[in-house]
Amino acid sequence: MQNRHHHLTTVLATTLLLTALVAGATSCGGDDDGQTLTIYSGRSEKLVGPIFAEFEAVTGVTLDVRYGSSNDLALAISTEGDKTPADVFLSRSPGPAGYLDDQGMLAPIDTKTLERVDPGDRSPDGTWVGFAGRARVLVYNIDEVAEADLPGSVFDLTGPGYQNLVAVPGSNSSFQDWFTVFRLRNGDDMAVRWLDDMVANGARFYPKNRAIVEAVGRNEIRFGLVNHYYNHQEVAANGDAQRSANHGFNQGDDGGLMIIATAAILDQSDDRELANRLLTHLLSDSQQRYLTDTVYEYPLAIGVDAAETLPPAPADTVGAVQIADVAAEFTRTIEIIEASGILDQ
Repeated sequence: MQNRHHHLTTVLATTLLLTALVAGATSCGGDDDGQTLTIYSGRSEKLVGPIFAEFEAVTGVTLDVRYGSSNDLALAISTEGDKTPADVFLSRSPGPAGYLDDQGMLAPIDTKTLERVDPGDRSPDGTWVGFAGRARVLVYNIDEVAEADLPGSVFDLTGPGYQNLVAVPGSNSSFQDWFTVFRLRNGDDMAVRWLDDMVANGARFYPKNRAIVEAVGRNEIRFGLVNHYYNHQEVAANGDAQRSANHGFNQGDDGGLMIIATAAILDQSDDRELANRLLTHLLSDSQQRYLTDTVYEYPLAIGVDAAETLPPAPADTVGAVQIADVAAEFTRTIEIIEASGILDQ
């Protein structure tokens, strides 16, 4: 695990800069008219659809996008093998990309694209690159919980004071990647014991982070383990009517790791140059500003500051782990989660 501290400076994005970064596209509907890229996206259309639309408008390229769970899409690509139509794979977390990398299905990304981010935000062999970061936090109901009573550690949540009060998105890929690293840091015995203790303490399963934030806001459940940006989006939409807030665990605690969204190019793609241009577009200053100012994620491109409303990013990131470790434990993590019974809670 490497510690990463972003030292960023503000760069104002312009249409001219965006055009330059998209590898020389000179006008909308340029010489790429008629070309198509197929994207398998584990990021939702609501979040990345505007990024894709901008790329199409600037380049004239048509993007054929299949949306779904990052894990399910990675498994689909693996099953399709060299017949997969996918050119680019976007994942909510590094694990699914690492899973494909272990099978030799990812192509090297251009060096200039990789160098848009810090080394800890890309794979050691240059086959995937991070483009946005999400911190793991505890969301809580502000009417029911005083700040002074919030826990310092994720381990505290197994105690009697949290019985039947905590929601866990056990089937979510970001949670699964977090749990994989949690295991690597603490060992399987301790990680399995923590999850079993959470189940024994009445932790409740929700399939999605947003569903947890919404449930906490209406006091259906008091706490939830989620990615940070969902609550920022709910507050932006609902203002003071949103009765939830994020709580970051103590510095260095395993509950507060950063998870990074990743982009990769499939080895069988016939359009690797164009695929690299899309990855460069994802990491352009203007799209990084969109991801932090509108989506409330942490930008990863060097030279782009996070939105002012966001607290400092956690130093420890899932992306900084050797991806082979994450990928090798991908199936095992799912087995442990399923065996715990959390998905039945």
